[in-house]
Amino acid sequence: MRLISWNVNGLRACLQKDFLAAFRELDAECFCLQETKLQAGQLDLELPGYEQFWNYAEKKGYSGTAVFTRRTPLSVQYGVGVPELDTEGRFLALEFPKFYLVTCYTPNAQEGLKRIDHRMAWDDAFRARLRALDAEKPVVACGDLNVAHQEMDLKNPGPNRGNAGFSDEERGKFSELLAAGFTDTFRHLHPDATGAYSWWSYRFNARKNNAGWRIDYFLVSDRIAGAVTAAPIYSEIYGSDHCPVGIELEEEQL
Repeated sequence: MRLISWNVNGLRACLQKDFLAAFRELDAECFCLQETKLQAGQLDLELPGYEQFWNYAEKKGYSGTAVFTRRTPLSVQYGVGVPELDTEGRFLALEFPKFYLVTCYTPNAQEGLKRIDHRMAWDDAFRARLRALDAEKPVVACGDLNVAHQEMDLKNPGPNRGNAGFSDEERGKFSELLAAGFTDTFRHLHPDATGAYSWWSYRFNARKNNAGWRIDYFLVSDRIAGAVTAAPIYSEIYGSDHCPVGIELEEEQL
């Protein structure tokens, strides 16, 4: 079973950059999006064979998540359950018979870490939500989590230390998330891999020079880590400043 996650940085813009070709090529059972930048009714997207679930931000043209799935979920949850954190459409959880699928667009701490308090509150609420789901059945969580966890997860760790996405606070919260019972699937399968990134600035020819960050993840409950057979990063696919990431799962091991 193939699952895909992609921060499309505006789905309407990405549709003009061959999103549908990439969608068909990746041929996923479930396809999760972040930063859709849409409101209800702004886009009529035809995806035969897929059901669509959307969580929109209240602010127009901002944030937002979506999941397109070939399988009908048993239930769908919108938001982490904290009203002040759930106005930006950042969380969707779909329940399937054997697991929960979560997609998340984690808030950016912003320049000068001016939104770090909001970010810390989000990280705590997100971790608590995943733990609650994990108590019921295994969790597969994906998305743009807006943090490079280790120095090997970005090209230039030195000058970026303390910046949004590579602050001690954000990296520490990610460590707490893993310690709560979750596995970073890419790092699990590729513990020493370097130069593997999922986001590149639009400035300074960053993507051409592969001066990137790995901030898009698939996490799974520790107890199903053995079911993950691949965790690809599709860096050859353009259309956004992020590329898609994925996992492949052996369902009989779930």
